[in-house]
Amino acid sequence: MSEHSPHDDPGNGHDDEPDLVEKFDEIIGAETDRDPDMAVIEAGSRTLRTQAGPPPSDLPTRPEDPELDRELREVENELVGRWPETRLDPSLKRIGALMDVLGDPQRSYPSIHITGTNGKTTTARMIEALLGAFDLRTGRYSSPHVQAVTERISLDGAPIPPEKFIETYRDIKPYVEMVDASSEHRLSFFEVLTGMAYAAFADAPVDVAVVEVGMGGTWDATNVIDAGVAVVTPISLDHTDRLGDTPEKIAVEKSGIVKEGATVVLAQQPVEAASVILRKAVEMDATVAREGLEFGVVSREVAVGGQLLTLRGLGGEYPEVFLPLHGAHMAHNAAVALAAVEAFFGIGAEHARALDIDTVRTAFASVTSPGRLEVVRRSPTVVLDAAHNPAGARATAEAITEAFGFSRLVGVVAPSAEKDVRGLLEAFEPIFAEVVVTRNATPRAMDVDELAALAVEVFGEERVQVEPRLDDALEEAVTLAEEEGEFAGAGVLVTGSVFTVGEARLLLGKDR
Repeated sequence: MSEHSPHDDPGNGHDDEPDLVEKFDEIIGAETDRDPDMAVIEAGSRTLRTQAGPPPSDLPTRPEDPELDRELREVENELVGRWPETRLDPSLKRIGALMDVLGDPQRSYPSIHITGTNGKTTTARMIEALLGAFDLRTGRYSSPHVQAVTERISLDGAPIPPEKFIETYRDIKPYVEMVDASSEHRLSFFEVLTGMAYAAFADAPVDVAVVEVGMGGTWDATNVIDAGVAVVTPISLDHTDRLGDTPEKIAVEKSGIVKEGATVVLAQQPVEAASVILRKAVEMDATVAREGLEFGVVSREVAVGGQLLTLRGLGGEYPEVFLPLHGAHMAHNAAVALAAVEAFFGIGAEHARALDIDTVRTAFASVTSPGRLEVVRRSPTVVLDAAHNPAGARATAEAITEAFGFSRLVGVVAPSAEKDVRGLLEAFEPIFAEVVVTRNATPRAMDVDELAALAVEVFGEERVQVEPRLDDALEEAVTLAEEEGEFAGAGVLVTGSVFTVGEARLLLGKDR
């Protein structure tokens, strides 16, 4: 976007493109750390004494009909039998071939494409809520899932029903097999799911698709869409073995979602990452809206159950917006989502007007984000947050301190082995009185003995407890928190990995 007032006609913004490159250093500032993505494994459903009854949720459970459940499991098993989404091949050839034989369903609706390191899923949920509030039929594609694979494909703000998920898979399966037969490698788990999402959106049909990349951007299977709005949430170090070991290198890969003539909604970034995105925007003749310049958070104050925001969008200010999510990072997610929807409607470029404030307030008040500072029981309070890199952990530590004010906080930490575990532990050290280190049930989990040794280096031996099983770790953490008494205000934070939070969510009785 240009530097005009929101009430002026900013034109198409292209006259300002040289200035975008020269002024990218204006984006320097405190990096806005966002919440991470979520995943889950289907862990055992042992009932713990920590269970206090499942709070309301918008996530699906297994189908109650045994035959439907059997059919869904058959589809899941066929998908899991393919390349996992953690195994990547930098090519759009296979997904492109699938789209071609399906008749390019992804071109039958406009799209908003979202990349970044942290905050993609929550931002996508906010965008979806806003568009739905303005009476548009939405399709959202997110990954990984929290509770069930059907969550990845949403229609009108709700996960696709299992019947429709099965039907969609069976409809495209012959075409998938055609591509498999003509390719060196079979389509991956993620590529087939992407094809299913795009086909389901076309079949609905949706008015707009909100699409989150799986990893990176340029070579991500989702990148066969030609999105008019490209959203870049904050970039930090994660998946460095695949995307690069500096924010600049990672930004090069993520900038691949910027298409010719698009609008780029750019969250606050490290300067080297911002530089890459802005140069890509110039190259693609794209317009840029920058957090802190064209849009942003004007003010925020803690409120019961969330926070009250004043947001500055591309079309003006939006005061008294209640967001039922905690933390400054969530407020910044909201600002990015609002700007993305404004850009989709042409506000700030074609129109100098604001969105209807009451509709905006209604949409944000409805937003949920499972596994992001999510309270799953009380007395003592147990909170789940899927922070799995240092940037996400710092945001979580700041937010839980602000929102909950625990007199004593016990951590349950079970990270994946390939992550920056020391950085993660160091981010949580100031807020954890004690930490219970454990592991989740996935092969990627860090060895408990190695984790314990690292935790002792960070926390000191007297503050570290070791429990090899996650269910036992939850029990131990609750016991430690209860030592202060019922009214002492102690809490438990379960974190360290997206898999850990997903498994804990099931163990604690959330949407069994």
